[in-house]
Amino acid sequence: MSGLALAQIAEEFGLSLAGEPATRITGVATLATAGPGQLAFLANPKYRGQLASTRAAAVVLSADAAADSPVPVLIARNPYASFAQIAARFEPRPERPPGIHPSAVVDASAEVDPSAHIGPFVVIGARSRVAAAAVIGAHSAIGEDCVVGPGCHLVARVTLVTRVRLGARVLIHPGAVLGADGFGLAMDQGAWLKVPQLGGVIVGDDCEVGANTTIDRGALGDTVIEEDVRLDNQIQIAHNVHIGAHTAMAGCSAVAGSARIGRYCLIGGAAGVLGHLEICDRVTITAMSLVSHSIREPGEYSSGTPLMDNRAWRKSAVRFKQLDELARSLTRRTPDE
Repeated sequence: MSGLALAQIAEEFGLSLAGEPATRITGVATLATAGPGQLAFLANPKYRGQLASTRAAAVVLSADAAADSPVPVLIARNPYASFAQIAARFEPRPERPPGIHPSAVVDASAEVDPSAHIGPFVVIGARSRVAAAAVIGAHSAIGEDCVVGPGCHLVARVTLVTRVRLGARVLIHPGAVLGADGFGLAMDQGAWLKVPQLGGVIVGDDCEVGANTTIDRGALGDTVIEEDVRLDNQIQIAHNVHIGAHTAMAGCSAVAGSARIGRYCLIGGAAGVLGHLEICDRVTITAMSLVSHSIREPGEYSSGTPLMDNRAWRKSAVRFKQLDELARSLTRRTPDE
């Protein structure tokens, strides 16, 4: 039987083992769906009731839940994080041999490390550099004056337009576009003038950029994404935005130009941040919220109204329009009234 023994997993990831050390693990699954040979995890107390009936070969969990498990356990301080690390061992990874595919087009002035993989129909522009062990997937386009750092992986159809610099081990999913023009316009005599976007994009080490996400290059300076930032799918990052290290943003969120987001922030799905604002470190913005002013204190922030049936919403909408007059009438009242 292939796979890894529990004892081997425990040693490799620094976990405590309770149960048969020779138990073989061949894959991973949830508590509810796991079967023989699969490793599950328990991180959320809401799913603790599933532990007694699990058919998993073993479970990653915290010390306080170990006694309730009917199967061998790996005890972790952070079960979800440990499970993620273990699961990576079972992720199929297609072989990416070094070299440049015959259909790729590489400018004579570009530099490609011999250990990099350049896939089919890739285009690499003038003066761009691809570092050691990088993988450039099929149909990706790297424009002029770009740098792809060591160990980066552009999955497929990724576009780096111009002056984009990726650190080490950056993962970019299909359809993402980095370094396109920022939305810079000036009105003159009744018509728009396009403002040249002369900056670039800097992405730090160990970042991830989701599918169809866009990061515009700066107008004068650079748009900056610090290390270990995680961007979900279909996110818009406008020109000259600065996002601090270890921040994560969920799908369809958007940040307008020149906004600054701190370190260790969490931005919920479809949330928006207006331009030129500052959000300090360790701020959580809940889904569908609009940040319309700078945030200078850590914490959790929300805006908007909760979902309700349409009839109740219509009544509330009428009352919204009456709030200003109600507030004015209250201020006109005297203390004796």
